[in-house]
Amino acid sequence: MFDRIETLRMANSLTAHAAERQKLIARNVANADTPGFRARDLASFTKTYHTQGAVEMRASRPRHLTGASWGGSPRVIDDKGEPAPNGNSVSLEDEMIRSAEARREFDLALAVTKSSLNLIRTSLGRRG
Repeated sequence: MFDRIETLRMANSLTAHAAERQKLIARNVANADTPGFRARDLASFTKTYHTQGAVEMRASRPRHLTGASWGGSPRVIDDKGEPAPNGNSVSLEDEMIRSAEARREFDLALAVTKSSLNLIRTSLGRRG
């Protein structure tokens, strides 16, 4: 039932995105001294969410526009940071900032989920 509510689906996707991003950040920090290691990150949630799980609109004629695509998965991208002399591109300061951003995404998803569930409870006549 709750998987049909777009707000909850979006919050769930944001939670998964934040978790995956934290994994990549942890991997980057763990390899901060590994020669030749390239830091990686996920594409922003707004870019990846619009490509998740969806259905293309049908067109009655070949020249009709079908709108935005909603299918795909989070894309891992190269951080494109400046490499050190040993080829490593991990910057611990940048990873700290990314970690805070991922935490903010998770907190937002949690707040949206709580608010949505409270709204559902209220609509059912239960408050608690």
